[in-house]
Amino acid sequence: LPGRKRDFSPVLWSQYFESMEDVVVENETGKDISFILDGISGSEGPVLLLLHGGGHSALSWAVFTAAIINRIQCRIVALDLRGHGETKVRNPEDLSAETMSKDVGNVVEALYGDLPPPIMLIGHSMGGAIAVHTAVANLVPSLLGLCMIDVVEGTAMDALNSMQNFLRSRPKTFKSLENAIEWSVKSGQIRNLESARVSMVGQVKQCEGAASPECPKAIVEGIIEEEEEEEENEEGGGSVNKRKKEDDTETKKEHLYTWRIELAKTEKYWDGWFRGLSNLFLSCPTPKLLLLAGVDRLDKDLTIGQMQGKFQMQVLPQCGHAVHEDAPDKVAEAVATFLIRHRFTEPIGGFQW
Repeated sequence: LPGRKRDFSPVLWSQYFESMEDVVVENETGKDISFILDGISGSEGPVLLLLHGGGHSALSWAVFTAAIINRIQCRIVALDLRGHGETKVRNPEDLSAETMSKDVGNVVEALYGDLPPPIMLIGHSMGGAIAVHTAVANLVPSLLGLCMIDVVEGTAMDALNSMQNFLRSRPKTFKSLENAIEWSVKSGQIRNLESARVSMVGQVKQCEGAASPECPKAIVEGIIEEEEEEEENEEGGGSVNKRKKEDDTETKKEHLYTWRIELAKTEKYWDGWFRGLSNLFLSCPTPKLLLLAGVDRLDKDLTIGQMQGKFQMQVLPQCGHAVHEDAPDKVAEAVATFLIRHRFTEPIGGFQW
């Protein structure tokens, strides 16, 4: 309706997932805790292990999860990769492809022990690269299939130069979660309001009260200066004035949000995520699916592989980079059809594929 105000308020993860749990992975140096969201459709069918892109979190898969569990028999496990979302690790700065793919293998082992169910790895952007590295290193012994969403080596390598400019252009802070959700939709980062309302919460965090590296010092200093000025007020009407001012600064302190991860600082790992990715993907023996926002994204190796029928590909136009958030139903349909064709699962609820 024209003039109707859009609702940018955040929506809880529990609208889309059945449970959230932490998985503790113990190794020589202690414990790492990974946060996992489960959206389970029965206990039957393959596990779809979902790996989000840089800066995102498991919540990026919320709307896709609701869409796919209505189409096929499957179990959904979406995890927050290290340095992202709610996951706590001792060295969150280490985002190398090797470390992150080991994390995925460790989580699978912690969840299922020696007898993991059939697993399909599905990854978006950085997560797509990590899915391929995990598959190539054979860290998921029961791997059934592999799906990359909008990640192509050639395009990614070309885009790395403009990536820092893009990151610099983003707001440093947001007044509130609503404000962050509104920005993500209006800037086109997420073109689907339903998804933005549940997933943006995983991309930002509240600023701590004191000046912290993530939160611009100016804002915090501004608050302190204001408080000092107030105390110098003459007795007269000062106290009323003071109360009101403190309220303002409280709101400022309480409701300022910033990015959970400083992606600009991960630059040294970008090359390792994407270089050689096309041939690594093609070398994986399992059935493969590539979902793209535009056909112009294909590089030479993948174009040849596509002509040789080495993987299935689908282009989903009218999508931004976060294809699974922008068109969750179409992505769910593509993944469901892929799994049914390979006889990895059964359709449910009369899903026509």
